Amino acid sequence: MIYDIRHVTTYSYETQVSFARCSLRLVPHSGDGQELISHSVEIRPKPAERTTRRDFFGTLTESVLIESAHRNLRIDSRSRVSIARQAPARDAASPPWEGVRDIAFEASSLGPTSPVGYVFASALVPVLQPVTNYASESFPPGGGILSGAAALMRRIRTDFRYDPKATVISTPLKEVFEKRHGVCQDFAHVMIAGLRGLGLPAAYVSGYLRTIPPPGQPRLQGADATHAWVAVWCGAELGWIGFDPTNDLVVASDHIILAIGRDFSDVSPVDGVIAGARKQKLNVAVDVLLVE
Repeated sequence: MIYDIRHVTTYSYETQVSFARCSLRLVPHSGDGQELISHSVEIRPKPAERTTRRDFFGTLTESVLIESAHRNLRIDSRSRVSIARQAPARDAASPPWEGVRDIAFEASSLGPTSPVGYVFASALVPVLQPVTNYASESFPPGGGILSGAAALMRRIRTDFRYDPKATVISTPLKEVFEKRHGVCQDFAHVMIAGLRGLGLPAAYVSGYLRTIPPPGQPRLQGADATHAWVAVWCGAELGWIGFDPTNDLVVASDHIILAIGRDFSDVSPVDGVIAGARKQKLNVAVDVLLVE
């Protein structure tokens, strides 16, 4: 499948901003069944400086410096990607989860795809005993890693309510877990915390969902915005498999990967610092259109 993606981020400031430095992670990922065909970003006001680099996780990150005074900042990202990804069956044969855990801890590589980098607590995903206990119910002794991750994903989809007004980016994981309300970012963090509590490698994935579902299927939660899900390392043979707890889906060709990290703080599409405004209003609009 080929998708056209438009991702427009607009900041409106209460007072004039004299300086802004932003980091943009808006270039879709290449790999894992996905190929970037084209990409462009238009920024207004025009930056004085733009530089790019790849971060530790392989995400192409653009640093932008704006020195002209402004009350509005508009970042218009457009991409075309090709997706050819098959989701494994939830009940497909897979290694026992205890074996996957043990192999992950024995990994000798410390590169961005090494599982050992995703088994420990991170800035936004502490390992909490109540969350570990919750996850353990999906992983009986000797159970397959695929079936366990799918069961945990389904339970989060059932037990937690999607509510865009319930949380903000800074809402602690403990509060999200106790209230059982939140958005895709929260559900991904809860699933990651539970898996890591069991010693299983789990990464945070940001990206997009196709805006229009296939005929006869319901609209997915998180469309028309950036989305988040979880990648679970399922052993050397299966590798990293995506699980979307917001929609109870094993990730296939409807999900478009933007960036991968330990949690949201590693993959935020736009962040940075400004000088001169007390309050700001953020608006994000995303369109994902199927080309063929």
